[in-house]
Amino acid sequence: MGRIRVLSDQVANQIAAGEVVERPASVVKELLENAVDAGATRIRVDVEAGGRKLIRIEDNGSGMVRDDAMLAFERHATSKLRNSEDLLSISTLGFRGEALPSIASVARVEMETRAAEDEVGTRIEISGGNMLRVEDIGRPVGTTLAIRDLFFNTPARKKFMKSESTELSHVAALVTHYALAHPEKHFELHTTTHALLVAPAVRDAGERLFQIFGAETHKAMIPAVAEVDFSRVGVPEPPPWKRGEDYEAPAPGFLRVHGFVSKPELQKLNRNSMYFFVNGRQVRDKLILHAMGEAYRNVIPPTSFPVVLLFLEMPPQEVDVNVHPAKTEVRFRQSAFVHDFVRDTVRNAVMKARPVASFAMALETAPRASESLLLDVGAMSVGTVPWSEALPVNGDRQISQSERIRAGDAEEFSLREIQLPAMPVRLDFSASPAISPSIAGLNAEQVAEEMRAAEETPVTLNALANLRPLGQLKESFILAVNEEGLWIVDQHVAHERVLFEKILKARQVEHVQRQRLLMPLLIDLLPEQMAAFAVMAEELERNGFEAEPFGPRTLAVKAAPVGLEGRHLELTLGEVLQVDERERQAENTEARRMRVAASIACHAAIKVNMPLEPEKIAWLLEELGKTENPMSCPHGRPIALRYSHKDIQRAFQRI
Repeated sequence: MGRIRVLSDQVANQIAAGEVVERPASVVKELLENAVDAGATRIRVDVEAGGRKLIRIEDNGSGMVRDDAMLAFERHATSKLRNSEDLLSISTLGFRGEALPSIASVARVEMETRAAEDEVGTRIEISGGNMLRVEDIGRPVGTTLAIRDLFFNTPARKKFMKSESTELSHVAALVTHYALAHPEKHFELHTTTHALLVAPAVRDAGERLFQIFGAETHKAMIPAVAEVDFSRVGVPEPPPWKRGEDYEAPAPGFLRVHGFVSKPELQKLNRNSMYFFVNGRQVRDKLILHAMGEAYRNVIPPTSFPVVLLFLEMPPQEVDVNVHPAKTEVRFRQSAFVHDFVRDTVRNAVMKARPVASFAMALETAPRASESLLLDVGAMSVGTVPWSEALPVNGDRQISQSERIRAGDAEEFSLREIQLPAMPVRLDFSASPAISPSIAGLNAEQVAEEMRAAEETPVTLNALANLRPLGQLKESFILAVNEEGLWIVDQHVAHERVLFEKILKARQVEHVQRQRLLMPLLIDLLPEQMAAFAVMAEELERNGFEAEPFGPRTLAVKAAPVGLEGRHLELTLGEVLQVDERERQAENTEARRMRVAASIACHAAIKVNMPLEPEKIAWLLEELGKTENPMSCPHGRPIALRYSHKDIQRAFQRI
């Protein structure tokens, strides 16, 4: 007798469940997508014990007739596909017909549904894949699915589930994802004791962002919108071996990117606050994540992440959604073009806004490492998200505000007064509206009213021609005032940004200024640094270095960029060449060019604890205002902080 046999339907369904149903949040995802596909405008999710005991999802969608309701629990039974060609143009969230039978094979399921054309509804009970009961009931149009005792018959899977709070946090994050993706729909998430999310329908994604995350987060976001004709722009020619054959051109239509991205001052410690949707589908795509990293390169620290709510819309033929069992990943036909378009759209939005960090946000931008996602989600019910700050210091390490207080790091305030020449100093930053606090659960009219009230008193940061420097704090920070409030500028990172952009522009036109050394500077390197020099030699030469090997582990430097000398020259070369081999192989030409320019600028810039003459301060502020990105240094640290007049009044309890 042979050893190969056909699996039973029950075992096959349980294997499919292992691919589709990973945890309670996976069940919620599949059923939410079905509700959205059914045209529901109100969706309510109830969970008990993090989804272990109960997941109930109720919607007011189109519902199903009796025969369709029974057939829905058969494997690969779907209303979305008719033939294989339909796989090339999927416009619905669900399409494979695996979700319901897979869930039903590992749980106790009760479904109630009714279509508009039926006078009565249908109730179906299934346990472990076995249909127990089918009966008529009275109910409104729509569908309610109750999933009880998930993995009750597969204990090996059940023991891998996390704690109730962890599972609930995943469910909450997922419901939040879909609430953000569909602002025109009403979403609710309830536990036995709390309403974690109540989000009535609003007009657009901006109002939904305001409604869920509150005024402070909304104020720290920048709109990003761009579109391009997919069929004409950036499309590569067919490869030589395909010429003369039937070559499929891109589908006609537009690639549209729209949404919101955070100002550099709003940073997170992980990617959990980055929301991406492709044709309405939630995805965790590596290509888009990489594009976001490139967009924020030299704007925020590489260990921090922005808050993003981004929608990509394109012809269905241009994206393959059938590449992952849980449908959380996609594949783009024009992947390189999509990557670059997303990167440029986001970066242009951030550069155009040129936002300035306020003290209030600077003290509350990054999450406490000990806080779980559940704390953030729990705060959504009152329209705020708890933030804390890791305050940047010189170097890559960040010290939190609480650590500073515990360490007793309270420096004495000292101010060296200066007399400045009568010359205007302009920093051209853009404004963000001051938005009043909101409460989650506001409907469209209430959210719009809150936002209109906030826009009536905008904070404008463009007219800073009357900025009047006061002096230096600890000979490291420049203090200045104007009608907008008090400004503190970090002199080192401000000069670093000025030099960084000048180096990049000079490098682009091959006109880098260099200075020859009287005697070659001999620098001892590690073997891996010498190997890296062979790869980096051309880029270093284009940035003003003239160096060559002088023995197996020594580098002879004959010329260097203007401003680099002595110890700082040695540190710059060591820093540029001390890169992990894997990172260097993954580094593209642009990233390498920026890394070299950032290192040169950092070591050539004005240092802290350095007194500056009035003319030097005026020059530095004027040059900073001319840069494309005056918000942060090439390593992502903020350059200037503004303590607004309103913040000062509030601190003194004047308002």
